[in-house]
Amino acid sequence: MFLRFPRRLFLFNLLGLTFAACQPRKEFEGALTVGVINYGGGEQIINQYAKFNNYLGEKTNAYIQLEPAFNENRAVERLEARAWSLVFAPPGLAAIAIARYQYIPLFPLIGINNLRSIFVVRKESPITDLKQLQGQIVALGQLGSATGYYFPLYNLYGTTLADILYAPTPKAALESVAQGKAIACAVSEAELSLYGSQLAPTEFRVLFKDPHYVPLGVVLIGPNVERNRQEFIRKVMSDSPSGLAQEVGYVPNGQVPDYKYMISVVDRVSSISSKLQTKPVRLF
Repeated sequence: MFLRFPRRLFLFNLLGLTFAACQPRKEFEGALTVGVINYGGGEQIINQYAKFNNYLGEKTNAYIQLEPAFNENRAVERLEARAWSLVFAPPGLAAIAIARYQYIPLFPLIGINNLRSIFVVRKESPITDLKQLQGQIVALGQLGSATGYYFPLYNLYGTTLADILYAPTPKAALESVAQGKAIACAVSEAELSLYGSQLAPTEFRVLFKDPHYVPLGVVLIGPNVERNRQEFIRKVMSDSPSGLAQEVGYVPNGQVPDYKYMISVVDRVSSISSKLQTKPVRLF
């Protein structure tokens, strides 16, 4: 027994199948590598970015790969290779990426506004002026730190130091002053407030405060991402749920900070970078 279908219904179904078969399939758009600084080296960074990576991958139809760098030196290597498609960059690293490697800022990171770099000495120290650090040992932060490395080296330009101690953390820099290993150190105002009281009975005094504010870090997009795709990723990140953006630390509707002065600081410091491992350290 044969079932008869109306001719009109048969043609409609046939046309529907033909139309579906002709529709272009949504093709895989390749990979996007997200670069972040992970100083502690812990695995919690993977969990922190998991939801964001899933969201970005779904919206862009791309495979998202998170690539943490454990220090600024490694991060600069990845920037130079244009290996990172997106970068969640602190200020010093962002200045390098923008000035040297054509990365474009998209959004500001969540951070402390009006952050400034300071030099700190023990309260009873006879040092009253930056010029008096001539011939002394000073503790700085690691390469890439705006308040602990770039701004203080910029302010010390023209000085000759006996040595520079590169502290792994701001607290360690303050400890070097408390223990007499260094006559002064460079940190931010916020870091002095946070760690200074923890090193009692040592009391600290601000020797010098840089008059310029450090810009917030930024999310950057790399030159290896095609221009139209850059704009699409910007929109996807701008439209992301606020909780998701906050989880990875950026402001979707925030204004990108001005990096002109920060870049000039990095350029000046880079011009004396070859002198930083010699003793005495001639900063000119």
